[in-house]
Amino acid sequence: MGTATLNGRLWGSAAADWATIQEPKCEPVYRAVFDRVDLQADTSYADLGCGAGLATQIAAGRGAVVSGLDAAENLLAIARTRVARGDFRVGELEHLPFADDSFDVVTGFNSFQYAAKPSAALAEAKRVARRGAKVVIVTWGKPEGMEAASLVTSLRPLLPAPPPGAPGPFALSDEAALRGFAASAGLEPVELFDVDSSWEYADLDTALRGLRSSGVAARAIENSSEHAVDEAHSRALALFRQPDGSYRVGSTFRCLVTRA
Repeated sequence: MGTATLNGRLWGSAAADWATIQEPKCEPVYRAVFDRVDLQADTSYADLGCGAGLATQIAAGRGAVVSGLDAAENLLAIARTRVARGDFRVGELEHLPFADDSFDVVTGFNSFQYAAKPSAALAEAKRVARRGAKVVIVTWGKPEGMEAASLVTSLRPLLPAPPPGAPGPFALSDEAALRGFAASAGLEPVELFDVDSSWEYADLDTALRGLRSSGVAARAIENSSEHAVDEAHSRALALFRQPDGSYRVGSTFRCLVTRA
């Protein structure tokens, strides 16, 4: 049994705020990855865990033929407005509704770890990639010294206790662990690089709405309350308040380009 039903409800609970506030924080990551894999016109591209489709919108702007999969229909509805010709489907990462050898480039932007079985999800990504295609795994950068890590961990006391042995959000941030994860699916690591992507918010209300729109925050709200989540985020954000009342939080994402 996969996690699409649960993740679809959680990640789709504040779809508009995710699409307009939080998802754009990753735009530098999307563009850096597409540059590294030389995404261009007529490239057949799939984004797994595509959210509201910003990455596919950027790819389509380069002329790629795009597909996307996500657990949240509310997010996919936005993706379809962004890329009218895209093929967007609801489904499980471990059981992709795409044929073998379909794509030249496959990405998972901070998505594989949300599958019930991450290794099975990555194996599926390899299955739908053509031989020699690029499969890109993107995860959090190393938490040490990363400002956004304090926001990620601030909700830990408000979440249900994880199952014994469950990997944390930064489990793949270690280079050896990330390379080992790729190798477990039979993927050949090609290049590893980090991308800085700051989270900037005009004011506290905007920051709280953006942070509250993630599936992790939605789970914490269900387990505690919206007020408790906002309080936790407010405390963590206080360190990053700028003199004009805006907020700037540094974040880093680790990207591993592999060959199928």
